Amino acid sequence: MRLTILGGGGFRVPLVYGALLGDRAEGRVTEVVLHDLDAGRLNAVSRVLAEQAAGVPDAPGVRATTDLDESLRGADFVFSAIRVGGLEGRAQDERVALAHGVLGQETVGAGGIAYGLRTVPVAVDIARRVARLAPDAWLINFTNPAGLVTEAMSRHLGDRVIGICDSPVGLGRRIARVLGVDPGTAWIDYAGLNHLGWVRGLRVAGRDQLPRLLADPALLGSFEEGRLFGADWLRSLGAIPNEYLHYYYFNRETVRAYRQAEQTRGAFLHHQQARFYEELRDPGAPALDTWNRTRHEREATYMAENRRTAGAGEREAEDLSGGYEKVALALMRAIARDERTTLILNVRNRGTLSALDSEAVVEVPCLVDAGGAHPVSVEPLPGHAAGLVCAVKAVEREVLAAAESGSRETAVKAFALHPLVDSVNVARGLVEDYMGVHPGLAYLK
Repeated sequence: MRLTILGGGGFRVPLVYGALLGDRAEGRVTEVVLHDLDAGRLNAVSRVLAEQAAGVPDAPGVRATTDLDESLRGADFVFSAIRVGGLEGRAQDERVALAHGVLGQETVGAGGIAYGLRTVPVAVDIARRVARLAPDAWLINFTNPAGLVTEAMSRHLGDRVIGICDSPVGLGRRIARVLGVDPGTAWIDYAGLNHLGWVRGLRVAGRDQLPRLLADPALLGSFEEGRLFGADWLRSLGAIPNEYLHYYYFNRETVRAYRQAEQTRGAFLHHQQARFYEELRDPGAPALDTWNRTRHEREATYMAENRRTAGAGEREAEDLSGGYEKVALALMRAIARDERTTLILNVRNRGTLSALDSEAVVEVPCLVDAGGAHPVSVEPLPGHAAGLVCAVKAVEREVLAAAESGSRETAVKAFALHPLVDSVNVARGLVEDYMGVHPGLAYLK
């Protein structure tokens, strides 16, 4: 079975390959094709993968190419993990937004809109090529903003594109851990959009264990989201929000912390990864050791400003091991082998959340089998959550409309309607400044 990874020179690709090395079942991946526009990055990542595979019997073969069409032909699964504009683009998204006094995070607020505007046209082109060159392939989307990009691609690939994110899985795992519950036996009642969802229940043998957590201040203070949001606010909500909702619930404090930081997250990652790829230009450098050292630093500093703002402390060791690659491979195995499982995924709504239309991509529990991912019916969102989800989905639709029409006016509307952008004049300034720094937005007229 052939797996193609778009963005194959990306820093996190060894996580995926490392997970593949432990798979010994029938129907496993036997060839990995890496595609990237940057041959130097492809070479660096290929070296890391070669060291990972050393001494592993029957390790999947690896082939790298800068030709997109070549990488897609014959693929059974395609992982899309592209970053249009690179990490420098992300850093610019952050700087422009913060200069206007609003959040520049890569998936939330102004930064997420800017990233979406330059990513959607590229993602749509990929979807069309997959439909033409590998019509039987399943596309698993890693690319942020994951829900928005998955919805753009679904207009060309239907249900054969599925978006993934490790945030809901990590949240459910942490809740289960503090409750002393095996995550593998728990049903996580999670619903919303990508990076905008809530755990509303955690059921074991039919009994909801979440009320026990919400009633115990000590338990609430013993895991990351409890410290991040505070016990009082979680009890008020009656749910545990995805960590990205900290940008909404504590926006003023977060923007202040980001503006006071020495550098933005994107700038940090840009410098850190540039150093990694530069080190691996030396053919004698230990590729895997260099990658492991860089990865640990990356994971330990994740959402550092938010944790500082909330006084949440350092990340726990159990949360430094990533997880999105495990979700992706569990999804791929379930489809390829008809090994039925349940995963929280980004899929077309199909009536699952009553507040949204059928084609809207949502993030909900899904039953997965050889036929793909089937969203499970969930209870309606409470009013405060439904209102926020509908507002953000409306923004996503304006981003898609702007990307399709090339309308600068529609792009301004997308920014202005976002709950974290507080002025139409700010929205106009954001569009003007983003167009000034991103050549990829030249299509807006």
